Amino acid sequence: MSRRAVRITRNFAGNLDDIERFLQEQDAPRAFSALLKQLFETIVPNLRRFPDLGKDFLARQPRSTEGAARLVALKKRLGENSQLREYVTGDYIILYATRGNTLYLLSIRHHRQLSFDFRGHW
Repeated sequence: MSRRAVRITRNFAGNLDDIERFLQEQDAPRAFSALLKQLFETIVPNLRRFPDLGKDFLARQPRSTEGAARLVALKKRLGENSQLREYVTGDYIILYATRGNTLYLLSIRHHRQLSFDFRGHW
């Protein structure tokens, strides 16, 4: 079995910074250390070995004409022999792409970061 390269994108690194701030605001700074340990000791090795572990993100059916257009543009941007996948683990959602023998970590979010900030909107 050939060794799959894993690349961390600038966006993914920025998301980790956001998660660290979010967890500090939630008074859970140890959770960030636990995330990093899980990420580099379990998640990345598992994705490296089983790149199809996550759900096919592009298999979703768009529910609007705008969504359909964005899906077409996204598929075109990804190119041939590429996949976009979503992996949910614990409190985190990870978006990654595979192209050839390389896996790109694109985005990571804590599930509570995905909720609406009603205080900020009122």
